[in-house]
Amino acid sequence: MRIDALQAFVAVAELGSFQDAGHRLHLSQPAVSKRIAALETELGHRLFDRVGRGIGLTEAGRAYLPHARETLAAVADGDRALDNLAAQVAGTLELAVSHHVGMHRMPEVLRAFVARYPDVAPQIEFADSEQACQRVVNGESELALITLPVKPHRTLIARTIWHDPLAIYAGIDHPLARRAAIPFAALVRYPAVLPPPDSYTHRIIESALAEHGVAVTARMTSHSLETLRMLADVGLGWTVLPEAMPHRLVPLALPRLRMHRELGVMRHPQRHLSNAARALLTMLEAEAGGAQLS
Repeated sequence: MRIDALQAFVAVAELGSFQDAGHRLHLSQPAVSKRIAALETELGHRLFDRVGRGIGLTEAGRAYLPHARETLAAVADGDRALDNLAAQVAGTLELAVSHHVGMHRMPEVLRAFVARYPDVAPQIEFADSEQACQRVVNGESELALITLPVKPHRTLIARTIWHDPLAIYAGIDHPLARRAAIPFAALVRYPAVLPPPDSYTHRIIESALAEHGVAVTARMTSHSLETLRMLADVGLGWTVLPEAMPHRLVPLALPRLRMHRELGVMRHPQRHLSNAARALLTMLEAEAGGAQLS
């Protein structure tokens, strides 16, 4: 009963709604409320403040949430350890995937994976790279396929699968697009559209430009590179995109600028991976040209 109640507690905490938690857990709203009430009684603490139609975590709820997540992750880890004894590659595979990696890097890998392992049901949660990492920390996803953080993650381990060179681009009518050589100082005279400052990609851009004395404040931000491509295309600013990403933008002539990011997989080193996750890692190892992922 405690596990069921913990699942309800975490779902309500994350979704901010008993009704939405019920949808996630395939339960009625009263059933979710009953499980939360039973958990609060057992713990002797109110976990949620209910004000009107809104709910929020109490101080006790905020303190208990990471422990509830860790407990659920440990249970799932134990289940995977037992499932692995059968040596079958089957069952659910929970993945957190960034939009860019999912759209431009994973389709061929996933196509080959589902053809080879038809008994595996991949469940893909598209998320920003930072959120995808948190899903692995929380035990909600086994693997995150994302833009890798510049600095080592405090909990997870990273493996590079793809090198992703970046460049600065602008629309064909942008003033800088017509110049054969551009001084770095000229960039700050025109608006930019970039990933948000808290994103891994923004930190890479910021560091590369800082080496040339450029500090840029974006006019608009988006985690979606497809959105940034569109904003640059209509003339709202220059942007930074992967060189391998299809587009019709003009690369700006900044020959001394070198930017790249690493795309790859993040996993928790202290949790068992399912046979399905290991099989996917083997395919990613081949994609990476033999990088060790175990």
